[in-house]
Amino acid sequence: MKDRFSAPRLALAVAATLVLPLTAQASGRASGRYSKLDRVLREAAASPSPGPQRVIIQTRSAAERAALKKALLSHGDVVEAEHPSLNALTAVVHGEDLGALAADPTATVVSSDSDVSVTGVTPVKKTKAATARKNARGIQQLFETGRALPTSLRETLGVDRVAYTGAGIGVAIIDSGIDPNKDLADSISGFWDFTGGSSAPVAAYDDYGHGTHVAGLIASSGHLSKGEFRGVAPGVRLFGLKVLDGQGRGRSSDVLRAIDFVVANRNTKGIDVINLSLGHPILESAATDPLVLAIERAVRAGLVVVVAAGNVGTDRAGNAGYAGILSPGNAPSAITVGAVDTKNTAFHGDDRIAWFSSRGPTWYDGFAKPDVVAPGVGLVSDAARSSSLLNVFPQLVVTKSGKRFAMLSGTSMAAAVATGVASLAIEANRSAHPGGYPTPNTVKAMLQYSALPVLVSKKLDETDSLSQGTGELNAIGAVQLAEAINPRARLNEGWAQFFVPATFIGGVVEPWSQELIWGSELISNASVIATHSSIFENIVWGTLRADLDNIVWGTLADFDNIVWGTDAVWASHVVWGDRTVGMRLEGENIVWGTLCDAENIVWGTLSRGDFDNIVRGTALRTGGDLDNIVWGTLRDTENIVWGTVRDSENIVWGTSTTTTTVTTNGGR
Repeated sequence: MKDRFSAPRLALAVAATLVLPLTAQASGRASGRYSKLDRVLREAAASPSPGPQRVIIQTRSAAERAALKKALLSHGDVVEAEHPSLNALTAVVHGEDLGALAADPTATVVSSDSDVSVTGVTPVKKTKAATARKNARGIQQLFETGRALPTSLRETLGVDRVAYTGAGIGVAIIDSGIDPNKDLADSISGFWDFTGGSSAPVAAYDDYGHGTHVAGLIASSGHLSKGEFRGVAPGVRLFGLKVLDGQGRGRSSDVLRAIDFVVANRNTKGIDVINLSLGHPILESAATDPLVLAIERAVRAGLVVVVAAGNVGTDRAGNAGYAGILSPGNAPSAITVGAVDTKNTAFHGDDRIAWFSSRGPTWYDGFAKPDVVAPGVGLVSDAARSSSLLNVFPQLVVTKSGKRFAMLSGTSMAAAVATGVASLAIEANRSAHPGGYPTPNTVKAMLQYSALPVLVSKKLDETDSLSQGTGELNAIGAVQLAEAINPRARLNEGWAQFFVPATFIGGVVEPWSQELIWGSELISNASVIATHSSIFENIVWGTLRADLDNIVWGTLADFDNIVWGTDAVWASHVVWGDRTVGMRLEGENIVWGTLCDAENIVWGTLSRGDFDNIVRGTALRTGGDLDNIVWGTLRDTENIVWGTVRDSENIVWGTSTTTTTVTTNGGR
């Protein structure tokens, strides 16, 4: 089989250096007057008459935050919230003052208070509404005649063969709420409403319906469906944090407040996992994104954070593409989850990556995402009794035993499934090793290492790791590995008891991936999980070199770092470089790339001459002939050519046309 980092018809954007510590990642930040602003705010600042802007402003200290708040209020701006964990403020400021705010030394970063939305609703492509209605009717008829679907979610994951239910594990669902129906009421241990600037504890409710579906996939008792739609981990305790309103809309600042609330109350309430089945387009580097920073803080505090990758796996024409990961799915330490279509069978050989599932890498930073994939197509779960979602999409309603349920698809659903599996693994680890608590990095490694690779896409091409991570979640394997690993072992000592890295499921013995995607490294080493390494502690995922020093996207030759990559994604997107960086502007093609050597950064520029989309790089000479030259040309979406020549070391050239991709890699 070919290297799973290759793609036959859509070549990958790739990363050619190890991911730097999160605080050092700022390649997506523009230089110049508006360098502190994210992309949306830079565009607003450059416009002739920008209106009021909702912003999240980060400062260096509490004292500077207080001074900035005073200055904003005296200027007539509105301060809506404070975020002590980031020394940040959420405010509504005059658009014409964005330039002054960018120049204010008190403000270190100014980000949009972006709208966030759910990442799962429709069962099939929007362009096939008639098919959606037909499928919904067909499934409804199966239920009405007393026949169930060919298999259940729990069978696909192997959950029914696991001796755990998630008992004792606390899960915070940051979403539209949770309806306290008969399936979920006993699991709800707390509920807070963060919409409208509040954070008050209230009686649980869900006026949209998305959060209830997510909660059901995780923790439904199955009472209403006579066990048919029982959740993956029905023994967990749920904590609902409502950040989305009755139309499924919310603000980044409310999500930020909810995450901070969970971090502050983690120990007193016994919360172990956060589920975030929502997101917004990436507008800045992960090093400055407020939601990413909040997630990294949560992971450092010991919380496992599961995030939906996003439903941007195709462009408007339906073509599969890369670099669609949403924020905060670009958080390095989060478990970012894409969706797989299981075809409603327990057999994994027919599984396909869902057409809508966002692929990596992430914009600006070039992080490898998603981390894993999970079932996310046509999943039936609890429906909120007052659901505006189902009022708008009545075709999503499924009736079973006279009760109403919802059938949704999306990476939202996949993230919920992953949250359930993570809860089972945590319980298994604590049960097998009393007094030990697996770190979030350890849990992430368990899920990646035991995942089952999805070998083919729906068009029978090989499926690359920027689409599936290390593979499809395997509850049996995750629990087996969790039981084998002793989190109380000392650093650099063996901590894994004997286990067989394969799972019998769907009538077939499926080998585990036995891989970790560590930042931008593929660690394909069966022994990587055998030792209690520092990479499993609470550090930013991907910031330490692992056992194999320079294995990065592509080809390894003689233990040297030969790294290659070719063109990326959709007709209007080109992503490339040693650490994939890119931006789409005014429908044109902008190519940004950086050189492997940290001191040499080469940016492409857009030329608007006779040739519509010509992107040229810059050649730098630091000594020696043909040393450190990076260049590229794009014309009429054909002929993308670039290369890196480094003195007698690594020569990386690639050529792509609309029909073929030829990549030549040379090493010393």
